[in-house]
Amino acid sequence: MQLEVVVSLKPEVLDTEGRAIQSTMHRLGFESLESVSVSKRFILEFDEADELAFQKAEKLAKEHLSNPVSETYLVRKLS
Repeated sequence: MQLEVVVSLKPEVLDTEGRAIQSTMHRLGFESLESVSVSKRFILEFDEADELAFQKAEKLAKEHLSNPVSETYLVRKLS
C-alpha cells in the first residue's frame, strides 16, 4: 500500500523559500503570481493492511517527518 505524506508550513509561519521563488518568478515576467508555498512530499510504501499502514504513516509523519511547532502534515492513500 502506498501512502503520501505532505508536510507544509503552518499559515502563520513565514515561508521564506516560497517568497524567494515568488520574487524570482516576478522578475521572470510572472507578475500575476500572488504567492508560492513550499511543501515536502514523502511516498511511503507498506506491506500491511490499510488501517495498520495508515496508523504507521500517521505516527511517522507526526513524530519524524514534521515539526509540530511550525508544520502541519496530511496523510492520504495513493494506491
